[in-house]
Amino acid sequence: MTFSLLGRCIRTGHFGAVATTSGLSIGARVPFLQAGTGGVLTQHRTDPRLGPRGVELLRSGCSAAETIAALAASTPDIGWRQLAAIDAAGRTAFFHGARVKPAHNHAQGADCVAIGNILASDQVPQRMVEAFVAEPEAPLGDRLIAALRAGEAAGGEGRPLVSAALLIVGTESFPYADLRVDRDADPIETLASLWAEYAPQADDYVLRAVDPMRFSPV
Repeated sequence: MTFSLLGRCIRTGHFGAVATTSGLSIGARVPFLQAGTGGVLTQHRTDPRLGPRGVELLRSGCSAAETIAALAASTPDIGWRQLAAIDAAGRTAFFHGARVKPAHNHAQGADCVAIGNILASDQVPQRMVEAFVAEPEAPLGDRLIAALRAGEAAGGEGRPLVSAALLIVGTESFPYADLRVDRDADPIETLASLWAEYAPQADDYVLRAVDPMRFSPV
């Protein structure tokens, strides 16, 4: 009952993830990213421990495919898990355990991968990827929001969504953006509004942290 996407902006080198579900607190449980490294999605009977483990494998030099293979080989109850990864080169990989409930599917595109489970349509991930790659020069956050909207338009989960999250990492150890919506009647559109408000300020928040003397608020 989750659909999500990992993507890379080839122009900036930033990595991003979006996810939504009918459960609470998806931003704390599903997307895990590290600047310059890539990231992992972990969902369906979600085991959040797999996110940091996957990121560490990527950081050690494993490709996305090697990371997913290592997680699958070393994780008890892997049959319940659904995973995706993107590495520093933009390569992607995914895994569906034998117990992941239908409809479930994946899709891969240039510098992106989408996965979903307990979906109203198995076309949801493909539509998310199509939306993400449609405007490669657009800001990464805009492309991530477009992917979520496309997934919902394709049928989504088929039940009311209540939480959504957008996570972006840039060049620093802290997130470029980490926006979360919980217990909301329309979490995707609320998330889109949050991103539209935050995006013009995002660079300033980084500058405040790394070079406060240069930050000059209007």
